[in-house]
Amino acid sequence: MGRMWLDWAAIGFVGVFGVLWTGVVVFAALDTPMMLRVVQGGFGVFLLIWVGLRALRLARRTRATARHRRTA
Repeated sequence: MGRMWLDWAAIGFVGVFGVLWTGVVVFAALDTPMMLRVVQGGFGVFLLIWVGLRALRLARRTRATARHRRTA
């Protein structure tokens, strides 16, 4: 049970970091060359996609575990 909460906390932290990273790249890094901004923005998008996929996987695992507990 404790590991599940740590997994959700890690997903939340990476999600917040991804949003902040993307926001800084888009709004604050105006003097950075465009190619570098594109690469950094791609990294922020990668983090957000990773968070979405990981959250879906964890939600499915949590639902399957709860269903298994009900039938046992």
